[in-house]
Amino acid sequence: MKTINIIGAGNVVYHLLQALNKSSHYKIQNVAVRSLEKALDFIPEKLTVSHINQLQKADITLISVTDNAIEQVSGAIPYNDSLVVHTSGTTALEVLNDKNRKGVFYPLQTFSKNKEIDFKEVPLCLEAENEVDLNELKNLAKELSDNVFEISSEQRKSLHVAAVFVSNFTNHLYSIGNEICNENNISFNILKPLIKETADKINYLSPKEGQTGPAVRFDTKTTNAHEDFLKNETHKEIYKLITQSIQKNV
Repeated sequence: MKTINIIGAGNVVYHLLQALNKSSHYKIQNVAVRSLEKALDFIPEKLTVSHINQLQKADITLISVTDNAIEQVSGAIPYNDSLVVHTSGTTALEVLNDKNRKGVFYPLQTFSKNKEIDFKEVPLCLEAENEVDLNELKNLAKELSDNVFEISSEQRKSLHVAAVFVSNFTNHLYSIGNEICNENNISFNILKPLIKETADKINYLSPKEGQTGPAVRFDTKTTNAHEDFLKNETHKEIYKLITQSIQKNV
């Protein structure tokens, strides 16, 4: 059975632990966390260590911390010649310290502790310095997910930018829509069937084919009326920019 150390205690770690606990081929050895108090609600105390230098050597070490801390954390690992990987979408493989073998184990998903997910559906994007370590990561990934991809650092960077557009930015637009509804005493729930149908269309149509609305029809009477309605200047600018972007893509 292969051993795994994890450094970090955020949302990614929460869901990774749930998935790894179902595995019969991998054993979680240690989890290094800065705050035991915050971690003990989902990490067994017997697995936790409060400092990286307390970690025992493992076959694979997963670093799941903020991007700015990855380099420092990888340098603080107290053992050499092990496979150390990070879970970042934007950080290059080369940032990891040279004393250990390097890799990337990037789960492309939005994670929240209070929202369970089926980890088998999560795309796992992998990278390693050599074929042996890449195969090691593939074995681990296939144990956890049915969607495993070999992705370079440059590809992963572009994938992360695309993910921000389709997930983070889209969610912000939901927030604006929710705000407009609240200001006009309308339940946001009325929009949820529309949101679901729009998201579902992507399974059958390309984004360009699925585009509807006044912008793609060049219905200036409607778009002008919408702009006049919006009193929040930021929301108005977002509306204008997205309308222009849709029309340039027609």
